[in-house]
Amino acid sequence: MERAHINQQINITEPLMARINELISHYPADKRKSALLPVLHEVQDAHDNWLSIDLQNKVAEILEIQPIEVYEVVTFYTMYNQRPIGKYMFEFCQTSACCLNGVENLMDYTCNKLGVKVGEPTSDGLFEVRGVECLGACGYAPMMQLGDFYQEHLTEVKIDQLIADCKEGKVTLHDK
Repeated sequence: MERAHINQQINITEPLMARINELISHYPADKRKSALLPVLHEVQDAHDNWLSIDLQNKVAEILEIQPIEVYEVVTFYTMYNQRPIGKYMFEFCQTSACCLNGVENLMDYTCNKLGVKVGEPTSDGLFEVRGVECLGACGYAPMMQLGDFYQEHLTEVKIDQLIADCKEGKVTLHDK
């Protein structure tokens, strides 16, 4: 499968590089690759929540590994985005407990409300709906993740309120 090449401004600032170096320091000098996942998180957070091929290549250069080693990780994990995404990514759990509690209907409801299909950002770039594997909160089904936070026991009313709160800038995405 050929991956699209979308241009992205690469901006490895001094504070970001200091954070990357701090993460690398947690591992033996000859095991820089061990820092790959946390480094990708930091770099993605600093670059509008996505990782272009050029940015992945930069991470490989920093960690002194082959670019393919970064591509393998970025394409495997759904937490890394390979294209620009909606600011508010509604990641619905699609495993057994959530499906048995109506998550598929809630995903359809959310997509209809936003006028998009799963995996498609809204025209204003504000929202996107994605189905993901187990988020490990089966007792709170149906649920989704929005940024770093879980939204549990979802209903259409809760979805409506989340959308309204996002539009008003009331939703915090990261626990930092």
